[in-house]
Amino acid sequence: MDRTIKLGLGQILIEGGEPKRNLERAIKMIKKAKIAGCDMILFPECIDFGWTHPSAKTEAKKIPGKWSKLLSNIAHEMNIWICAGLTEKEDKKLYNSAVLIDNSKNIILKYRKINILSDALEYYNIGNQLKVAETPFGKIGLNICSDNYIDSLHIGHTLGRMGSEIILSPSSWTVDYDTIVGKKNSYGRKWIEPYTILAKLYNLVVCATTSVGTIVGGPFEGKKMMGGSLVVNKSGVILEGEFNEYAGSLSIVDVEIKSNTVKGTQIGKSLKSKGYKFDSLDNIS
Repeated sequence: MDRTIKLGLGQILIEGGEPKRNLERAIKMIKKAKIAGCDMILFPECIDFGWTHPSAKTEAKKIPGKWSKLLSNIAHEMNIWICAGLTEKEDKKLYNSAVLIDNSKNIILKYRKINILSDALEYYNIGNQLKVAETPFGKIGLNICSDNYIDSLHIGHTLGRMGSEIILSPSSWTVDYDTIVGKKNSYGRKWIEPYTILAKLYNLVVCATTSVGTIVGGPFEGKKMMGGSLVVNKSGVILEGEFNEYAGSLSIVDVEIKSNTVKGTQIGKSLKSKGYKFDSLDNIS
């Protein structure tokens, strides 16, 4: 059965090492999204400490833990679903994680990022699981930011083969420090192309929210986060967030979720009919 979800993209300012202030902004955005009638809100990557901020090494919390429980409580209070990136500490290991929380406080999905950038490996361990959840809105899969690089798109392919009808991707896209506000989105096709490939091949929707602000601390210090969040279906871009480093914004879109009936080896035949080229084992020496 096809469904429609009113999705909010919570493109918020993320300050490195300031989880309380960051989560306060998130809660304000959640309340705004609820007033606007959203069923769900999607936030960026690492909304607690910020992406690759050194403080996360010693101060990150477990999941469930302080910050995930805060989001769970507000999800229940406002009767809204929330997807957000959080930094997760388990034993002595740190993960770049994402959670999907329902309107009854439950963490439906937790995902740990797999395609960690080389400069971020000193912060985050590699995740080792992909999951898809059945929800009232359809089958939802999670990944994070660079998991969708064109050279790691097999992660998205796997979510598609697992039945995802919508992929939620908390992100933290960066540009060089001298990027000028007011210019056209400078990410180009870096994200649009891989999202479109997945959307067309598996008839799904890819949704990514990224943060705004300037990265402070860590290997990417000085890089700007400019927003430009995206929602892409098989027809192309259906929503693009504001491209501006200075102001957070809430973008809202009605996303049509199409039920996928193609399963198992049927998927290979479907991909071939759409022109997808499979590598030949004859090319492997």
